[in-house]
Amino acid sequence: MVLTGVGELCPAVASSSLGLVTGRAGLSWRPPEGRPDSARPAPSRSERRPGSSSCPRESRAAGRAESSGEKSGRLWEASGRGRRRRGQMISAEDCEFIQRFEMKRSPEEKQEMLQTEGSQCAKTFINLMTHISKEQTVQYILTMVDDMLQENHQRVSIFFDYARRSKNTAWPYFLPMLNRQDPFTVHMAARIIAKLAAWGKELMEGSDLNYYFNWIKTQLSSQKLRGSGVAVETGMVSSNDSSQYVQCVAGCLQLMLRVNEYRFAWVEADGVNCIMGVLSNKCGFQLQYQMIFSIWLLAFSPQMCEHLRRYNIIPVLSDILQESVKEKVTRIILAAFRNFLEKSTERETRQEYALAMIQCKVLKQLENLEQQKYDDEDISEDIKFLLEKLGESVQDLSSFDEYSSELKSGRLEWSPVHKSEKFWRENAVRLNEKNYELLKILTKLLEVSDDPQVLAVAAHDVGEYVRHYPRGKRVIEQLGGKQLVMNHMHHEDQQVRYNALLAVQKLMVHNWEYLGKQLQSEQPQTAAARS
Repeated sequence: MVLTGVGELCPAVASSSLGLVTGRAGLSWRPPEGRPDSARPAPSRSERRPGSSSCPRESRAAGRAESSGEKSGRLWEASGRGRRRRGQMISAEDCEFIQRFEMKRSPEEKQEMLQTEGSQCAKTFINLMTHISKEQTVQYILTMVDDMLQENHQRVSIFFDYARRSKNTAWPYFLPMLNRQDPFTVHMAARIIAKLAAWGKELMEGSDLNYYFNWIKTQLSSQKLRGSGVAVETGMVSSNDSSQYVQCVAGCLQLMLRVNEYRFAWVEADGVNCIMGVLSNKCGFQLQYQMIFSIWLLAFSPQMCEHLRRYNIIPVLSDILQESVKEKVTRIILAAFRNFLEKSTERETRQEYALAMIQCKVLKQLENLEQQKYDDEDISEDIKFLLEKLGESVQDLSSFDEYSSELKSGRLEWSPVHKSEKFWRENAVRLNEKNYELLKILTKLLEVSDDPQVLAVAAHDVGEYVRHYPRGKRVIEQLGGKQLVMNHMHHEDQQVRYNALLAVQKLMVHNWEYLGKQLQSEQPQTAAARS
């Protein structure tokens, strides 16, 4: 996992305009990359290069304005009864510790101090950030905590140990800070919470985890509003800073989803719909990458692969792959595709993902990508793997598989199966399988799609189903399909109107034929009764 410096998860957190927290020379930001355990893709060479970040903090970080000792002397002023932080009282014990901690210049010196005074460190940091009201000081303290954890992930234990001795958990110290008004403070606290949750031996659970995930979803939903053109309140942060703060939130999610238990909790919290909502709206390539990275992490679990089938992920990712100009985005999409085919344990699930990729023209995209040269070997390996697996699926592809995959993708087009008399004669009854799964998708498209071609093909297919399945009219009526087709008889698009009219005629003709047969069967009985 490549996480370097104070801003590895959040460029906005690293770009505060406050002098006390911006002077970190030589630190760079990159989003977290690399695979958990045997995970891939690793960061490309260009992404591993130091200083490649465009983090706003770096442009302002020519060095600390003052040395740590000078800063300590200015921030923590002596008073007769203890220490005063510009008019705010703190204990002499906390003041003395923070001054000594700031004077430790090397990681080795800090580590030695934390090994012997870990409990005091946690106590001091928690006291300062919870009892001091001046935002600038709280920001500075949170930055120190974040840097301390980043230098050594095992240091998260000092907060858990302190909380345990206080018969508490670590989360109540940090979660309330998500409600503060200052964006820098809020998102720095969110980063620290993610690191504690991901690197600590004690998992975040229950209401604490639900609260944190709901906060993440709310922040990501604000990106959905921006992407759809809805106005966003301004004042405290610029639109650029706001975008960077959302990237920070996405980074927190990436870190959390490296832990398998949190993956299940995120899905249960309807987090996948949140991710898909962000991807479905216009967003920058960095946030796009982070959201797909999160999907890729989820797909490491076979159970998650099974669950993710319902979210129609493949069409969205294939569209992004088609338009992608960033190698890192291409790489993470290919890696996600590979996970779907490689980690799924059920053959039916693997086949469904493969068919969805074939339907979305991923094979053609892979053939084009194969002609390009990449510095990252992972891309070439994933392309080769996907071409092989999808090629095998094409060989086994039946006309019904093709139709099923196209229907589930929601992207109906006039492919040959729709107008094949043989196809409908042999397969109309199969639309009833799995509790009418495909028919429900078909009628849903008539209800929600705004694509004229999709509506025209869907109306046509309803008519063909009714024509070739004797009890089709009753099934379609029960699913609400008849009314949906009739609604489109006045559609502005000519093809939609035409196919809706034909479908309604087939519904009515089918009824007349059934009624005619009934009358014929009743005639002999009527004649016998009269005699």
